Amino acid sequence: MASRQQLTEQGVSEQQPAEMGEDAMGPAFVASAASVGLALYYYFIRGERQLGTFIGLWPPTILAFASYFNQRKMRRQIETLTQPGTKLREAFDSVMGSR
Repeated sequence: MASRQQLTEQGVSEQQPAEMGEDAMGPAFVASAASVGLALYYYFIRGERQLGTFIGLWPPTILAFASYFNQRKMRRQIETLTQPGTKLREAFDSVMGSR
């Protein structure tokens, strides 16, 4: 039978992917979805194919910037873990956002 600590750890690990999913649905996702809709509008409804194609190029750029900033954030978190003199518990607390 699982101990109380194991059940608590399991509950925390199950919540982590949900939190990651919320980050993925941030403003970058909304902006890229809106630009796809705008591109379709200009391309098919307004008949301005060149403008629709131009706007259709925005979503990959927006998502690339979001990915870049996500990677920078992860790198900073890893650097806090590997700083000399940092206690392991303090490092994990700062990465997990407990502080």
